[in-house]
Amino acid sequence: MQEKTITALCDALTSQQLPFVQGEPLAAHTTFRIGGPAVFWCAPQDAEQLRETLRLCRENGVRVYLLGNGSNTLFDDAGFDGAVVDMRGLSQMEYSDAGTDVVRITAGAGQTLGRLCSKAQSLDLTGLEFACGIPGTVGGAVYMNAGAYGGEMKDVLESVTFLDDTLELRVLPAKDLAMGYRTSVFEQHPDWCILSATVVLHRGNGAEVLARMKELLGKRREKQPLEWPSAGSTFKRPAGAFAGKLIEDCGLCGFTVGGAQISEKHCGFVINRGGATCADVVELTEQVSRIVKEKTGFVLEREIRVVK
Repeated sequence: MQEKTITALCDALTSQQLPFVQGEPLAAHTTFRIGGPAVFWCAPQDAEQLRETLRLCRENGVRVYLLGNGSNTLFDDAGFDGAVVDMRGLSQMEYSDAGTDVVRITAGAGQTLGRLCSKAQSLDLTGLEFACGIPGTVGGAVYMNAGAYGGEMKDVLESVTFLDDTLELRVLPAKDLAMGYRTSVFEQHPDWCILSATVVLHRGNGAEVLARMKELLGKRREKQPLEWPSAGSTFKRPAGAFAGKLIEDCGLCGFTVGGAQISEKHCGFVINRGGATCADVVELTEQVSRIVKEKTGFVLEREIRVVK
């Protein structure tokens, strides 16, 4: 980024009293613990600060990346030549209780799925148990239609509030969001910015909901390499097979490039064994994809987002 552009955006953000820093190391903000510095790290605390931050970035020709909990993102070793916008300031939660079986919770895009699930459980609501261990935010979960253990966000989502490419506030019902396997309409509209999502849940037994959540969390701890930095499931599930099983069957358990390794605990995960770079992870996933295709015919597509 040119120095004059950096100066112009710095002055604009400062004049509007919008929170930001320069040169923030992105490795500190992703679950992979990988990534160089961002030229700008912006941390809006509400929707209006977010809208103004995005407006100033666009006016100054600075590209933007929206980041939640950093659980599905791999930043380049050189960092990000633009503005990374930390969405975690948009973390409000409110619920409507009309005394019926149905209760709606609206959560900000930066709220974690874990806290949303805990809120639902405290209200004796069922429907979100599948999401209790997914280490992302509401915005990221909607964006990629996150799911686990037979459930997906589309199963409980009612509507999403967002800023469109003109920064106008819009609301769309879930049926218009083209939600499929790890995708949604937001992938086709990268300039749209999710602000909040409303989920529809049903009254249940809080103790039973908690028991189910603990059961699923236990399965995660038993089967997934949670003790190592990773970005979660590395590959999408190919039709008719499971990525981890294909990788294991190809003898790639423990396969390593630099500091990146196919987990010996769950072959669907690439872990950072220490000092892994973005280049290590990309090279590893490309080699694994090539070998799996050669041996099985299945094509593995990365689920994690590589941002350069």
